[in-house]
Amino acid sequence: MEAKAIARHVRIAPRKVRTVTELIKGKAVDEALAVLKFTPNRAAKVVAKVVASAAANAEHNLELARDALRVRRAYVDSGPSQRRMHARARGRADVIKKRSSHITVIVADE
Repeated sequence: MEAKAIARHVRIAPRKVRTVTELIKGKAVDEALAVLKFTPNRAAKVVAKVVASAAANAEHNLELARDALRVRRAYVDSGPSQRRMHARARGRADVIKKRSSHITVIVADE
């Protein structure tokens, strides 16, 4: 049985979040949360919340034991980008894209 949790419109670039999700793929939920707790990255806190939410969904909705849960899949899709203008020389402008992410974590029993 699988349970999943999704965090949408997280204001961190997907490229930065993917490095964090690579650390937890295939690990037990408690081990993944321990790894994320000590990862010095802003995205680690958000990913930890999503992993905890997916584990809670599995416990509450599917009545699975927490110690038997593993992170089966964790992936990041790009969300909408905010566009901001940045003034440049000679009256020109550059576009700055402030990217966002959709983080999905799927946990399953062994």
